[in-house]
Amino acid sequence: MTRRVRLCVLAAGLLVTAALLTVACLRLPPFGASWHPYGDRAVATALQQRTANTVSSVNFDQRAFDTLGEESILFASVLGTLVLLRQTRDEHRVAPQPAAVPAALRRYGVVMLPLALLAGLYVIAHGQLSPGGGFQGGVVVATALHLLYVAVDYPALERLRPVDLYELADGAGEAAYVVLGGAGLLAGAAYLANTLPHGTFNTMASGGTVPLLNAAVGMEVTSGIVVLLAHFLAQALEITDEGSGS
Repeated sequence: MTRRVRLCVLAAGLLVTAALLTVACLRLPPFGASWHPYGDRAVATALQQRTANTVSSVNFDQRAFDTLGEESILFASVLGTLVLLRQTRDEHRVAPQPAAVPAALRRYGVVMLPLALLAGLYVIAHGQLSPGGGFQGGVVVATALHLLYVAVDYPALERLRPVDLYELADGAGEAAYVVLGGAGLLAGAAYLANTLPHGTFNTMASGGTVPLLNAAVGMEVTSGIVVLLAHFLAQALEITDEGSGS
């Protein structure tokens, strides 16, 4: 394909996109208006399904199928990373040397690690009640584990982070979301429909399938990010070429 043809294709795509955006903007409510049809419907549906956090209701109930796609993107990214960063024939592993860490930083890491883990788990568990959820809490939990790498050393992180188990948990989190969606089909509704009892509003057991899907996402995001960082760190600190001598 020549440069001229590529530019023509790009121009055509930009024109179509601009036309669609223009049509969409013409149908927007006036600036500063109090009419918000999507927001009003989302809030009403969240209250009807006993989900206090409207964002979680949208993510794991009203548009739960979209969230399945987003979770699957992360799962595919982890899988792609495992393939790309696998150890090849001309590479071998070398145990990294422990780093000298200041005592103050070590104490800080020891104190903050359980607090950060608790905060991340709290965000996951209360995703249907307050801002946060599986995506946000999963990132917090995964990065909290790596305080050991910053404040102690890499071998300490490896002892607390069995990568094989996290790889299994990553797949289990993805599978749990897919399987939970089948509850709607068994109840005679749509896939991922919120058919479980909705419980009492603003309690841990409220929201029907929302907290379960939220927990599945939290497991998948936590495990996926841990696996990603594990392979990037291994590539940077452990794996060397056969002829490098280090």
